[in-house]
Amino acid sequence: MYISKHEFQNHDMSKLVKGAVVPRPIAWVSTIAKDGVNNIAPFSFFTVASLDPVTLCFSVAKGNDGSNKDTLENILETNEFVVNIVSESLANQMYETSKVFDPHVDEFEIANLDVAKSEKVYVPIVADAPIAMECILSDVIKVGTSHLVLGEVVGYHIHDEVFMIPDKVDPKKLKPIGRMAGDYAHIHDVFKLPTE
Repeated sequence: MYISKHEFQNHDMSKLVKGAVVPRPIAWVSTIAKDGVNNIAPFSFFTVASLDPVTLCFSVAKGNDGSNKDTLENILETNEFVVNIVSESLANQMYETSKVFDPHVDEFEIANLDVAKSEKVYVPIVADAPIAMECILSDVIKVGTSHLVLGEVVGYHIHDEVFMIPDKVDPKKLKPIGRMAGDYAHIHDVFKLPTE
């Protein structure tokens, strides 16, 4: 089967693309509004944009009503955010923060998340996240109906049990989850190439 661009309107391309680009890592992005309200939401269009300087990027779609999501508005106001990595033990709490809340609602409280203090930014960290990366906004690029947010990492938090010498992350201890189309996936099995 081949689907050309002029036939996209006859298919659910969102599902077809999300089902093909898997597993997708999840950026659990915490921000803070100018009035001090904490915000956190997951985004699975997420990756590393550069290693020099270390830069992360994630894409933010419009809200259901067509407005900018609180995450994007907060980043545009403060130029700061934190990317928390979601481990299996935090999956249900992460899911709670994926729901739509009014801007004045603190999703950390809704999801019963313990807060830790950042070192370089004012944005809170999920205390139980095995890894959290403090970011300063580098750029926001409009791409179609979404916004691609790029942020330079200025601080890196890693729990001791996840850290491996020399400077590696232990995937078995990290226990990250990812998106598989509309569902979620455990990332347990790893292997080296070439296989025998």
